Amino acid sequence: MHVFRFVKSSHSSPIGGECVEVATNVPSVVAVRDSKNPSGRTLLFGDREWLAFRAAVADGQIRAEDSAV
Repeated sequence: MHVFRFVKSSHSSPIGGECVEVATNVPSVVAVRDSKNPSGRTLLFGDREWLAFRAAVADGQIRAEDSAV
């Protein structure tokens, strides 16, 4: 069984507002979670899905105000 080792994103707010942690230590899986709620839900992406998600965020297709958080 693999254990995810999460690292806080360098793009996260230092004040505690928008905090994202990412784990890339498990082969073929990228895990993402809210660092303010580490026992909450974790999003799992395959390699292709992660690249597509990152591209969509970088292109402005996904914005923070789009989320239902």
